[in-house]
Amino acid sequence: MAMHVAAALGMLRQRDVHAVEEMDRPGCDPERLDRTYAQFSVVNRAVAGWRGIYRTHLRPVLSASRVTTLLDIGCGGGDVPVLLAAWAARDRLKLEITAIDPDRRAFEFARRRRRVVGVTFRQASTAELADEGQRYDVVVSNHVLHHLGASELPQFLAESALLSRGSVLHNDIRRSPAAYALFYAASWPFPGSFIREDGLTSIRRSYTTAELRAAAPPGWAVAPRLPFRNLLTLNQADLDRNDD
Repeated sequence: MAMHVAAALGMLRQRDVHAVEEMDRPGCDPERLDRTYAQFSVVNRAVAGWRGIYRTHLRPVLSASRVTTLLDIGCGGGDVPVLLAAWAARDRLKLEITAIDPDRRAFEFARRRRRVVGVTFRQASTAELADEGQRYDVVVSNHVLHHLGASELPQFLAESALLSRGSVLHNDIRRSPAAYALFYAASWPFPGSFIREDGLTSIRRSYTTAELRAAAPPGWAVAPRLPFRNLLTLNQADLDRNDD
């Protein structure tokens, strides 16, 4: 373990944009992939920080009398939109979520989930929704940014901004030696899936806060969050005021 972590820590000085997650390979083991999607619900509850994001960014804009629409981009197995819907329902707030993923394998897994009121899954890309003229009050993503290369990030952010009438919240991993070492030590309880190897690859591919701030277009803000998170946000009202 010590030799593996020490070698990896040396590679963390810059994004490892050439590393490929196993679950992103078209021919990966479908059983391991399904177990990975299933285990995401445990991992995201533990480390993704969506409860705090819901309390500070989402709950204040939700209403008990008016429906708020939310788009989740790259929803994977669908656990994050299900969580958001459950928290809103518990608070008696009206929230309708469209959760998309262009990968048919992810869509099929999400579609097999027990149906949750207020959550609709689609196999689609942001470009397709933009072409349809779709707009949502809030747009979010979880663990998508680190998949994007430097040339792909601007288009993704432009499309997510186009799809939002209000705010955009992109939650992702923040690269650091401590994040890598702790995930390596804590991810052993997930056998038979890609959680451990792909989680470590994700950390190597992810942005530091300074890197993400440098890469984000004007109008976007980056805030570090615990544990080892970056939250990239856009408020359309602020952007409109700046344009004026």
